[in-house]
Amino acid sequence: MITLAVDAMGGDAGLAVTVPGALSFLRQQSGVSLLMVGDETQIRQALHGAGALADRIRIIPATQVVEMDEQPQLALKNKKDSSMRVAINQVKDGLAQAAVSAGNTGALMATARFVLKTIQGIERPAIAKFIPSKDSHMTLVLDLGANVDCTPEQLVQFAVIGSELVHALYPEKGSPRVGLLNVGTEDIKGTDTVKQTFKLLQSSKLNFIGNVEGGSIFDGEVDVVVADGFVGNIVLKTIEGTVRFMGTAIKQEFQTSLLTKLGALAAMPALKGFKNKLDPRKFNGAIFLGLRGVVVKSHGGTDAVGFSYALEEAFHEAKADSLARIQEGVAGQLAFLAEKKLESEQAAINID
Repeated sequence: MITLAVDAMGGDAGLAVTVPGALSFLRQQSGVSLLMVGDETQIRQALHGAGALADRIRIIPATQVVEMDEQPQLALKNKKDSSMRVAINQVKDGLAQAAVSAGNTGALMATARFVLKTIQGIERPAIAKFIPSKDSHMTLVLDLGANVDCTPEQLVQFAVIGSELVHALYPEKGSPRVGLLNVGTEDIKGTDTVKQTFKLLQSSKLNFIGNVEGGSIFDGEVDVVVADGFVGNIVLKTIEGTVRFMGTAIKQEFQTSLLTKLGALAAMPALKGFKNKLDPRKFNGAIFLGLRGVVVKSHGGTDAVGFSYALEEAFHEAKADSLARIQEGVAGQLAFLAEKKLESEQAAINID
């Protein structure tokens, strides 16, 4: 039985979303139980009103809530009994295999990093997300905003943890193809940091396919795309904005005349399929990679359907035992990189 800890109070709507989302998730998955963390009285009332599956839900009391606009460091210092922190503590104490929160992203990252620490050899955790691409392929993109400035070594670490996560979840696909996000595919392009990262990735054991452009995220020919948090966050927000624009533009075009309205009726099945395929709620749930525990961040403004998908993401990671596989893979990859670096330094000394 997989157990997930849920920050029941987090997000723009709190219990109005987390409770129905949790119940929807439980109806879809039988091999899982939930620890709902927060105000015990409020959670109990919400569960009772929704006709909860009491046999697979346990309430864990927490007396505080981290507000969506609260400063991360203040939340970390002053709210040690918040629903967010108590949920993460469940993972640290081995009582849950993953934690899920729709709360303040900065506070969640700061708290998760403080409580769980990073995997040995990983300096900073990254925010990662699977993006839908061609032929039902999913591309993992990281970092999506946790680290605005990164060293080449840190970008390589992101590549390693991203590759190991994909391999843990989809072992049948073999070695994941890793691409470095750049303004062109040529190795002479990009900033100094990107160029240095390219060289390091070339010398790694990763299945590095070289620089990739933004469009490659959707062509199904790369499994992991690496960027710093500044670039990655812009990519994510641009994708989200483009999807919203396309939906609005298509709707407007079909309403311009009687003929286009009739065309819309004929195209309705295809339009519904298109809308369903790109429904952002289905891809809700960003992963905090590089921590000694599984933490999934739900969009704060999502609805119950979106929150259930964030729980689904956490469940699949926990079920695949992704953390143990990532830790094992990271140790091997970083040891190889350290050996190559030592060889390079010794060669340089010999030349001198």
